[in-house]
Amino acid sequence: MRKQVLFYLLTALTVMGMVLAACASPQTPPSPTQAPQTGDQGGQAQPQPTQPPAKPAEKVTIRLTTWAGAGEAAELQQILDRINAENTDFQIVHEPAPDDYYTKVQTTLAGGTAADLIWLSQEWIANLASKGALLDITDYLKNDSSPAAQLDDYFADVLKTAAYQGRYYGLPWIAQPVVLYYNKALFDAAGLAYPDESWTWETFKEAAKTLTKDLDGDGRNDQWGFTLNGWPPPQMFVWQAGGEVISNDLKSSPVDSPEAIKALEFYQEMIYSDVYAPPQATIQEQGFGEMFKAGKIAMFMGGAADDLDRVEGLDVGVAPVPAGPAGRQTFAWTASTVIAAQTKNPELAYKALVQLTEGIHGWKIVPPRKSLATAEAISRIEPRKAKSAEAIAQAVPSMRSFNILPRHQEWDSIFWGELMDPLFQKKATPAELAPEIRKKLEAVLP
Repeated sequence: MRKQVLFYLLTALTVMGMVLAACASPQTPPSPTQAPQTGDQGGQAQPQPTQPPAKPAEKVTIRLTTWAGAGEAAELQQILDRINAENTDFQIVHEPAPDDYYTKVQTTLAGGTAADLIWLSQEWIANLASKGALLDITDYLKNDSSPAAQLDDYFADVLKTAAYQGRYYGLPWIAQPVVLYYNKALFDAAGLAYPDESWTWETFKEAAKTLTKDLDGDGRNDQWGFTLNGWPPPQMFVWQAGGEVISNDLKSSPVDSPEAIKALEFYQEMIYSDVYAPPQATIQEQGFGEMFKAGKIAMFMGGAADDLDRVEGLDVGVAPVPAGPAGRQTFAWTASTVIAAQTKNPELAYKALVQLTEGIHGWKIVPPRKSLATAEAISRIEPRKAKSAEAIAQAVPSMRSFNILPRHQEWDSIFWGELMDPLFQKKATPAELAPEIRKKLEAVLP
């Protein structure tokens, strides 16, 4: 099975070149003046010639491109309408491209028609910044007192994904930690206690095995304790074991360390194993998340913003992910809005970026800011998450993002195609594959 991870569908091609597409603001015409008085003729006041009133300056159009689908785009438009109504110098025009997003972004960048503001997931920013394609906003941020521009309020591990070589190229608008969704009815039927902070890998495995059942007696399982298909990313389990796949200094990819090997063995044991999880063919036939919604999966590791805790007919709880030998680190999916380096209106594009970021922080969960990542704030931003807000907030201190390389797409291709895919198919063990794959991974490091 080749990289069926939702997250990795966004890591497509390396983007080349960059342009912008914003119009300069027309000059405001001078104020009208009156002609001098010509005196009284026949005792009648003479009408004074006037000039037409000045037209107000037209707003500069700041174009925004995102991967938002119809429903998400409609919600985003409400934020844009408010921003546009409050500003007299610019307006943001949304140009969503939900299908084949990064291919379209690449095409517009290469063709000189890219938008001023662009959504990018965490893997792309270092690559484009290293090519000079993104506007460096570091100095703008230093002189900005806006709440969304206060970098010390952002989670450092999330903010790093918007940086390259110590400079900032965007503002994160989401930090979505992975949490554990569980079907309470299936736990009750098995007589198991619900997941909590005491759970470890071993507790988790034992529960997943107990919850995997042949319900109709035909000799085949039709309910499973857990499901894996490459999501959540194996990096999360490597971190929990005390290992790393890309070092913090970006100088090594120690996928062959004892800690990484232990985590990859754990992942390989569970994925597509009918003891714990549905086989690959079953997932392909019935759908990954859909199987949980259908009541066939007892536990699912999903993003904090997923709708799995409000499926009609299911009583679903939320808990932090189980802890590994070295801790409970959880992966945070992160995205930022960036500015095209060649925008004709950098000041207005930056102003629009900050206001847009502030607006999205009041819309998406979890906001990547310490002051907004509380249970209270999560419930206010997304009332449908009120019951899960406390568990989500508990996951926030343990969340982290990937260490990102300029050539991250190449690194990903090797990691998934030459290491993880053979492990998923049980073609080799981590100890057999990892040493040789490490050499290939490190060949693309800075």
